Amino acid sequence: MTASSTAQLAVIPPDWREVTAVPGFTATVKLAASETGGISIVEHRFDPGVLVPPHRHTREDEISCVISGEIGFRSDGREVSLGAGGYIVKPRGELHSMWNAGSEPARMIEIVTPAGFEKYFIELAQATAAAGGRPDPSVLAPIAERFGLSFDFTEVPDIVARHGLRPFPLR
Repeated sequence: MTASSTAQLAVIPPDWREVTAVPGFTATVKLAASETGGISIVEHRFDPGVLVPPHRHTREDEISCVISGEIGFRSDGREVSLGAGGYIVKPRGELHSMWNAGSEPARMIEIVTPAGFEKYFIELAQATAAAGGRPDPSVLAPIAERFGLSFDFTEVPDIVARHGLRPFPLR
């Protein structure tokens, strides 16, 4: 007897569902909850010097795999820089951030479980576009809250200074 699956056949072109979440950082939803039944896969591209500020997920775990360039990760005070082929597991509840640690654009694949968080990037991109390409914290905060996401900017000055980065340009 074969167990039934909630996944369905899905064929995803390379740049389908790509959104610019914020300047210098894109998210391409490769597989969504509706296709897999349990995980989502999102590809991110980081321009050189871009920092994703420290944040905490309350609902999902993430596994990231660097596919090109070099990406720095900080999770609950521990830091590592990974090149292509490197993986990191970011458990829910841990404060973590990531940045392009090299001089060329970097890309990573993120596997998110359970699925559903991929919708955050679409909403973030829509809000950023509506604000003229510069995220407005008063608009972004309710979106993040709806997805069980919180930001902590206290580590940003240290990370920016030590790694020569630029945080997202907020209004």
